[in-house]
Amino acid sequence: MTTVFIISAPSGSGKSTLVSRLMNEVENLTFSVSYTTRKPRGAEIDGEAYRFIERDEFEARIAKGEFLEYAEVFGNYYGTHQSALHLAENEGQDLVLDIDVQGAAQLKKRIPDAVTIFILAPSREILEQRLRYRSQDSDEVIRRRLADAAREIQDYRLYDYVLVNEELELATETLKSVVRAERVKRVRIEEKIRPILDTFSQALGV
Repeated sequence: MTTVFIISAPSGSGKSTLVSRLMNEVENLTFSVSYTTRKPRGAEIDGEAYRFIERDEFEARIAKGEFLEYAEVFGNYYGTHQSALHLAENEGQDLVLDIDVQGAAQLKKRIPDAVTIFILAPSREILEQRLRYRSQDSDEVIRRRLADAAREIQDYRLYDYVLVNEELELATETLKSVVRAERVKRVRIEEKIRPILDTFSQALGV
């Protein structure tokens, strides 16, 4: 049984770093590479962080119902293709999605058992510092991202877990703990418990 982990955060909260660490340090996880119509930035490679496609192709895929969720952010589409879930299920892996609040709400409706995790920077000031430090955006874009962050954090109650990324090592360990704890309580544990129960039943002759 595949567990879907949805991770959301305002831009600049450190989500990408935490997700990268999670993928490297926890076994049996598959990362969903989102489709997007935005152009690659810096050294981004198609198929790693994103699959870059043209707007008309994205809209054609929407019409065919290929996406589990999609949203338009800053004038660009982002979406999770159904194949990501199918691949994880076929390989017996859990699926990690790095998606925004809009997409998370859509996906939670389609997969109610999905685990949702919201990541926050410790304050607005620190979030702005992080956005400026990475030197990817203009002042106008940074202001827009901060305004969006103010709106997005209002939805934190809709998430199963809220993680404050104040200290990277601690935040990483907390995120890993959430994933491992959810695995323990999932129905999938029956796969490990049932054979154990069977050995007792056999011994008792029942």
